[in-house]
Amino acid sequence: MSTTAIEAASNAALGPLPGPLAGPPAPPTPAEAGERRHYRASGGRRLAFSFIFLLLLPFYISLVPMLVQRVMHGLWTGVPGLVVLAVAFTIIMFLLLIEVLSSVRADVELGHKAVRMTLPSGRGIMSTLKYETNEIAYADIASVEMRREVYGGSLAPMMLKGARIIAKDGRMIRLGYVNEANEDPAFPYIEIAERIANRAGVPLVDGGNVRRSARRKMMGLRSDGPPEAHEVDDEEMRELNRKHARLMTALVTGLVALVLLGIVGDMIDG
Repeated sequence: MSTTAIEAASNAALGPLPGPLAGPPAPPTPAEAGERRHYRASGGRRLAFSFIFLLLLPFYISLVPMLVQRVMHGLWTGVPGLVVLAVAFTIIMFLLLIEVLSSVRADVELGHKAVRMTLPSGRGIMSTLKYETNEIAYADIASVEMRREVYGGSLAPMMLKGARIIAKDGRMIRLGYVNEANEDPAFPYIEIAERIANRAGVPLVDGGNVRRSARRKMMGLRSDGPPEAHEVDDEEMRELNRKHARLMTALVTGLVALVLLGIVGDMIDG
């Protein structure tokens, strides 16, 4: 899955940024300036997610009458298992719904004189269910900003890189977030931000690395004050990456060991 569900989120949360990169991007070439670029999910992706969602929907809906019937008739055997299954199924269906909406509705078009975007609105995970369309002329763009946000603890950090457009009238239009370890090829938001800045001839501002609270982001709360968001220097980023790599190695090793133990156990029992 893409990171649309994990990624949802913050318009005003990106706080003040240190400053632009080394000057504004070079003006676009005549060929690029006149080229219309369109970013959206492929037809196959839209069809696949829609088909999977519709295929699972009847089974998901059937869980409700199954639970109700068991409770009404006092058949408590298996009810806890059904409850766990219903919770897990609900999470899966919610994530699938986010992917379906993203595949069908998300759209970014870089035109000759303006950029038109249909993307999730607001902050928080529920904003991924609501989309809005924004169109802004390149001449009305003051800058394009991006930064990397770090979530989670030191053992299993998650790093997302986000971008947004700052209009000359003060409006902030969020583009989106990408997981640099698993970038969505349909919506490479950092590439889109660079192209918008290039066409508009405005600075591409790099906000560096900051640590944020995953809980507040998922709930759509603003990031105010040093306790909520603070800068992460390069050395801390390298240490986070090393700890994350060690954790992943340990998890994979443990999984392989469990599989091998299961195989050996079956061979002995056989």
